[in-house]
Amino acid sequence: MNLIVAVDQNWGIGCDGKLLASIPEDMAFFRQKTLGKVVVMGRATLQSLPGGAPLKNRTNIVMSQNPLFKASGAIVCNNSETLLKQLKQYSADNIFIIGGQEIYKLLLPFCKRAYVTKIYKSFSADKHFPNLDLAENWSVAEKSHLKTYNDTEYTFLTYTNSLP
Repeated sequence: MNLIVAVDQNWGIGCDGKLLASIPEDMAFFRQKTLGKVVVMGRATLQSLPGGAPLKNRTNIVMSQNPLFKASGAIVCNNSETLLKQLKQYSADNIFIIGGQEIYKLLLPFCKRAYVTKIYKSFSADKHFPNLDLAENWSVAEKSHLKTYNDTEYTFLTYTNSLP
């Protein structure tokens, strides 16, 4: 499995149900990596997408602990056991975990690769991603050159996990 995330310099990922920054090249990178793939997210992440609708041209799997929650155009799983069983139907290379905080935490140990857009700025964040730079089993495999959008500097990093 893979995950894809944009983090600030403190590994913040969101605040009040929104991304911390909107960088067009990051959005294009996300689209390029996930089109035609399986995307896995929590209910709040789904509801934060445009129109609260599943992403087009992808298989959308949503985790919600509410057994009554339904999402047209998405597969809904109500617990981690059901979710992991559902994910076994797909090639691990085609699965992308896209958030939020709890889904990342739950599925990080199963991921081989993490595509991280590192934003070199600090934002007010109420949701965070684990700091992969401090994780023994994660290491940077690729790093883009430093990029800038408006006054925001960022890089694309690919981390690999030595465990799964």
